[in-house]
Amino acid sequence: MENILKTIREKIEVVLKKEDIYVDSIHYETEGKYHFLRIVLDKMGGIDLDTIVMATNLINPILDKLDLIEEEYILDVLSKERGNE
Repeated sequence: MENILKTIREKIEVVLKKEDIYVDSIHYETEGKYHFLRIVLDKMGGIDLDTIVMATNLINPILDKLDLIEEEYILDVLSKERGNE
């Protein structure tokens, strides 16, 4: 799975960098019977919901084309937590 996550990261970073969005981390996790591909993003000044939606729309077709994960999963695109700034 480590190699798959590395490949996904490399492919989506190319597209997201054009929008000044950075991949903080990528995790593949199982909770109960569900699998989640969690991609945590960051951007200077933080990321709002519209940016998360836009990034998700950029990431989805890349993942569909790569088709590296055999089982069904839920794509979860998140912003990096910033704490109390």
